[in-house]
Amino acid sequence: MAGINAARRTQGQFEAIARVRWQLFANSLRTMRGRLELVARGFMFLGFAMLGFAGFAALGFATWYLTSHGKVAFLAALFWPIFLLWQLFPIVATAFSENVDSSNLLRFPLTRRSYFFVRIIFGSLEPATAIGILWTLGVAVGVAVSSPSLIFAAALTSFVFMGLNILLGRMIYAWVERWLAQRRTRELLGIVLFVFLISFQALGPLISHFGERSQPALTQFSRQALLIQRFSPPGLAADSIASAFHGNYLRSLGSVALQVFYVVVILWLLNLRLRAQFRGENLGESAARAIKPIGKQQATSSWDIPGVPGPISAIVEKEFHYLSRSGPMLFTFVMPMVILLIFRFGAGSGGARGGLLARATDLAFPVGAAYTLLILTNLMYNSFGGDGVGVQMFFLSPVRFREILMGKNLAHSLVMAIEMILVWLTVCLVYRPPSTAITLATICGVAFALLVSLSAGDYMSMYSPKKIDYAVFGRQRASGATAFASLGIQTAVLGLCALGLMVGRAYGRIWIATLIFLFLTVIATVGYATVLNRVDAVALKRRETITAELSRA
Repeated sequence: MAGINAARRTQGQFEAIARVRWQLFANSLRTMRGRLELVARGFMFLGFAMLGFAGFAALGFATWYLTSHGKVAFLAALFWPIFLLWQLFPIVATAFSENVDSSNLLRFPLTRRSYFFVRIIFGSLEPATAIGILWTLGVAVGVAVSSPSLIFAAALTSFVFMGLNILLGRMIYAWVERWLAQRRTRELLGIVLFVFLISFQALGPLISHFGERSQPALTQFSRQALLIQRFSPPGLAADSIASAFHGNYLRSLGSVALQVFYVVVILWLLNLRLRAQFRGENLGESAARAIKPIGKQQATSSWDIPGVPGPISAIVEKEFHYLSRSGPMLFTFVMPMVILLIFRFGAGSGGARGGLLARATDLAFPVGAAYTLLILTNLMYNSFGGDGVGVQMFFLSPVRFREILMGKNLAHSLVMAIEMILVWLTVCLVYRPPSTAITLATICGVAFALLVSLSAGDYMSMYSPKKIDYAVFGRQRASGATAFASLGIQTAVLGLCALGLMVGRAYGRIWIATLIFLFLTVIATVGYATVLNRVDAVALKRRETITAELSRA
């Protein structure tokens, strides 16, 4: 009877959580933002569905070809992309996932077993899981079509491989969440993640750059890496199918058994982490700050920007303090220079050095400037995200919202200017100094694009705000509706800039592009002034919505 009562209680808790989630979704559709979020997520769902089914077909065909031609040793090359996408996609694409903080359920009388399964189920409701399952099924179907006798081996291997990836993703997320709860480990993890992402992006160009030379050490390293990867989840999945193909069913079951052993270890680590959370562990607490005597405190002078009113200067100072204390944001600001270096040392067609910009070095500065504008999108289109609950102070202060947004826009413009200078210096050192005509055209084009982004960003910051965390990787994303709108605006703006440069290069006179950008900048300036004149009324009308959205836990 105790087991029956426990089962009924667990089932009732799952039903209650499902009803709450459904009610939250239904209530969100009552607002305009909720309906826009639904439309944006609908387009994202179509995009992910296309990616999933395209990968299903491609991997199914590739598996059929390799299996039918007896090249089953290369199946690991198909499992590795699935494994990497499953584990890395949630990190680099958090803007497209629902990021539900299920640890909040600990405030309710939830059993430990229920909490364990809820964390796994809620964490698995993300695009990476759906795409990974489709791609794995594509491999299984390809094996079954080419060799029907391998249906059982392919199904068992795929099932274990999918379960391992789901649990591994939850285990990694749970432990990363624990490390991010403390500042020291958060900063260390951020540095490690940043170095890994840069190394991963630079791996291909570096191999292309040094691949023409004879490297015995590199060859030996590759052989060792191939031996090690056989004991990894993708290598074991491929070895299981390959062994069954050659009739060695004992080795095939051994590979599956080793994967099951990995699953047991992952479950133990995941349970260790969730058990600590269930028992009330709270690593976010810190010791109280020591209060210094009043007589020993030193007054700090605020910024005094020449020609800028005091309130606007104060906003600029605050924004720079926010950004300078954020490791993830500082790392993001370095990426334009890193991308230029990767393009420089990549191999172009025919082995030409210089990558994508090998034949058009005059476009290095415009490309770097365009990428810089893109990385600032989340800042400009969600200006109040970092303020959180503090946005209430803006409504209480004797300052117009026009001045507040002007301060934020000025801070973002100064960041853009600093980034432009760094990109220009990188182009001069790595490629060649851009011509005066290209430099002026790029500056005018960026001015136009920046004004459009600031104008649209001011509106989106008030109509679709979202609380963000500058201290954690992946927590600087705007809302789905904002991301969808900013994507369309940036595509149109950068498309116009690219068209202007193409016209100037086609006629051999870059100054034509400069004139086009100047004309567009004048129009964008008028539009920006119009937006600033209306933001006070919009902020007053939506003050309750803005405060509520940015005060969410």
